[in-house]
Formats: sequence, structure tokens, C-alpha cells
Amino acid sequence: MISKILKFKNFHKLFIFIPLIFYFGKRSYIAFDEGFYALQARWILDKGNWTIPLWWDEYVLDRTIGLQFLIAKSQEIFGRNISIAYLPTTTAAILMLFITYKLHEELFDKKYAIISPLILSTTYLWFDYSHLATQDVIYSCLVTIGVFSLTKIKGKDNKFYILLFGIWIGLSFMMKTFLVLVPLFSLIPFLLQKKNLFLSKFFWLGLFIGFIPFLIWVLSINPYLEKNIIFYLVEKFNILSNKNTFTNPFYYYFWNIPATYLPWSIFAIIGIIFNLYQSKDKKYVLSFFPLVLIGILSIFSTKTPYYTLQISSIFALNTYVGIKFIFNSKKFKPIFVFITSKIVPLFLFSLNFTYYFFFKNSINFNFRENTFLILGLLFFGLSWSFIKNKNSFKELIIALIIGPYLLTSFLLQSGLFTDRSRELRETMEYVSSLDKVKSQQIKVDKSGIKNSRSQSKIIRISLLTPVLGDGLESIDQLKKSELMWSTEFEEIKENSNSYEVLYKNDILKPWILVFKK
Repeated sequence: MISKILKFKNFHKLFIFIPLIFYFGKRSYIAFDEGFYALQARWILDKGNWTIPLWWDEYVLDRTIGLQFLIAKSQEIFGRNISIAYLPTTTAAILMLFITYKLHEELFDKKYAIISPLILSTTYLWFDYSHLATQDVIYSCLVTIGVFSLTKIKGKDNKFYILLFGIWIGLSFMMKTFLVLVPLFSLIPFLLQKKNLFLSKFFWLGLFIGFIPFLIWVLSINPYLEKNIIFYLVEKFNILSNKNTFTNPFYYYFWNIPATYLPWSIFAIIGIIFNLYQSKDKKYVLSFFPLVLIGILSIFSTKTPYYTLQISSIFALNTYVGIKFIFNSKKFKPIFVFITSKIVPLFLFSLNFTYYFFFKNSINFNFRENTFLILGLLFFGLSWSFIKNKNSFKELIIALIIGPYLLTSFLLQSGLFTDRSRELRETMEYVSSLDKVKSQQIKVDKSGIKNSRSQSKIIRISLLTPVLGDGLESIDQLKKSELMWSTEFEEIKENSNSYEVLYKNDILKPWILVFKK
């Protein structure tokens, strides 16, 4: 299959990514961070406030409105559908795959350029976040564009790519604010090779163009604030820089990266080491850039898996290099073939067997989810079991790709990475069908948001509430014949003459639907 696609023109190669990118079944949000951003986007459309990120009636000034604006604008144009909320992420994911393809062409050759985006699309971390309505893949796509434009700049005549290198910085700041400094500092060894870049007026023009969305937003929001928004963003940066909930030890990424970049981690590490010592020109992009970036992130107090998404394309390119190195190594190739064709399939088959007979009934997956998960693991193991020492490089790379490709395709179509709150969604579909709920506004008792659990639930409940009302300080503010999501079950029981519980179950707990008589 892959060998035939390699012969097609670039446009036709896009079709191979359809099972990895597009899902047409029912979707549901997780609460953090996509549910939070989707809810803010809903308030943009409900309240007509395109300037200030909200949390009910309060301003949220620790972030820009970039992603929320994109989600809201997409839903305004194409319809207020949950699938449309993922349009900005999906668009960025497709563009990132294409830029990875072009990076492969630029740094290696055209013959196997499709392999690097295939590796990227089947990497656990990238695959996971490419199906979340967050800004992480959008930001990572912009960083990848910046790296690609830098590789294309050979001199002053490359005006378009000089302009593009300036543009991505401002757009990235609108997505992730000060995090853009991390890839910029990490690119310093490469930028030193292109020091004339900063003397070009096209770079500064691009920088200005990229910052236009942020400047427009600053000018729009500042009249509502006591001080410039930049001070609020700096405060958030200081919180992240100091000890907080997401603080992890220095060595966090040394285990987290190999885990989240499965199944390609070992190949990517080999590729980085190979390029570091063997490639004089490519090492600045393929080795220095990711290593310096990981070093900077390791010093930073807040550490999360998605911070390394910005180097996921570079990891994919290094994976290709690592596979090629092992294939050409008489010393390591037999070991590699034994592990991939014997150990990994045996592990996957054992995992499948153990899950099916011992854990399937204890994990609340439905028939479709179980079937696709089991088939995906089975085909992955079968694919790698066909790897032989006598395989040509083309045969080897096809066998290596097909396994993760089928697994990730099955996982996407199962709904496990798209319908992530299935039980809550199904419950809310029933609640929405109740006569008293149809087309009637439901308010929220904000006093019930006491911890991360209750907050997580109310974010997802609010997104699935047909007509979402305002947030009230307490249930006492609820008026006659109005509905409310509340956590005050005991108080409602004591005042049964005033309130009626319309719906209550464990999935929505601690929230219950209340009607004021």
C-alpha cells in the first residue's frame, strides 16, 4: 500500500492520512484544557464578547483569546457543532504534516519524504493532541513553520522565507505568549549561521505582521482593565516559573519523552545522536535544536508532556535517520530485527490476551471501542512480525509503518481519542430530551465549583447543556420556574416544597438538575 502511494503526486499522498486525521462519529470533550477553551468560545458566541476570555461573568486575564477566537469563528461560519470546534486543530495538524514532508525533502531527499509525516502522525503524543481542541498543535505547527523557513533561507534573496520566519513568532505569541522564547533560544546555534537574517527588513516586516493579531487584541482589551494585559500575562508566566501543581523534577523529560513518543522513541534518540556526530550541516536543526529545547524546558519549573510537541516534527525526522542507520549497521541490525519481529509482537499479543480475558469487563469500554482496540494491537503485532533480516530498506520501512498506522487508525475510529467523555455525553443527551429542559435556559450555581472534580464535571455539563444560562452565586438567587445545575442536594431535600430534583445520577455527580417551583 505505501509503496504504491510513494509513486503518486503529493496531493494524492494526503489520502493516506484520512483515517488518522478525520473522525465522523459523535464527539465529547475532556474538561482540561479543551473543554475550558470550548466553553470560553461558547461564551464568545452567546455574549458577543470577542475581546475578553471569560469564566462565567469574570475576566480570565492569564491567557490570550487566540484559540477561543478561532473556535468561535469556526462555529460562527460553519455552525455551532462540536466537530467544528476541532477545525483549527485539524487544520494545523494537516499543515504540520505537510511542513514535515517539506522538511524531509529539504534535509534528506524526496524519495521517502512521506515517511516522516507518517511517523509523526502515528506518534502517541502528536496523535493524542491532534484530536484535542487546544492550542498545542497549532503552536507546534507554527514552530515547525519557523524551523522550515529557517532551513530554506540560504541568503538575502530568500525574501519569502525571511518574511515567514518573522511572521511565525508573533502568531506563536498569540497562542502561547512567552513560551515562544523557548524555541527561539533553542534555535540560537542555527541562527548564528544565518546572522544576516536580522539585518533584513523582511524579517522585521514579518515580525510586525505576525504580531498584528496580538496588538489588535491588546488595544481592544486594555480599556476594560486596570493595567495593561501584558502585566497579567507576565504574572501567569511567573506562576508557571515557580513551584506549582505542574512542577516536576529536572529529569521529568528523560522518561516522559521516551514514553510519549512511542513507538518511535528509540529510533528518534539514535537519529539525534547520529546527526550530532555525523552531520555537519543538519545537526543544528536535528540535534542542537531539540536537545537545547529539552534542556531549557527541564530548567523551567512547570513541565507537561505537550511542551515537547513543538519538536515532534524534528523527532519524526530523526526517527527516519535512526531507522536508516540501524538498517545499514551490520552490528545492530540483527538485534533490531530480533526485537521488532519477536519481542514486540510477543509483548503485544500477550497484552491483547491479558486485556481480553482479565481486564475487558472491568474497563468500561463499549463493544466498538473494545473491538477496534484489540484489532489495532493485533495488526500492529502481525505487521512487525513480518520484519526479516533480508528485507530491503523499502520493505522494512513499510512493515514498520503499517503496524502503528493501523493501530492509530483503529483507535481514532473507535472513539477513544474523540468521544472521551462518552458516558457523560450519553447522559446529557437524555437530560436534553426531557420536556422541562428542551429550549429552556439552565443556570449554574457557581458555589458548587469547589474542587477540580466538580469543576471538570460542570465544564463538560455546561458544554452539553442546550441553553446555558448565567452563573449564580448560590441557589437562593434562582427564580420561580427556572432550572439550575447545583450541588446543594441536602439543602434541596430540606426545602422540597420550593425545589424539585429533575435529574440526578452518579455520572453527573456532584451536580444535579434542579427546578424552582
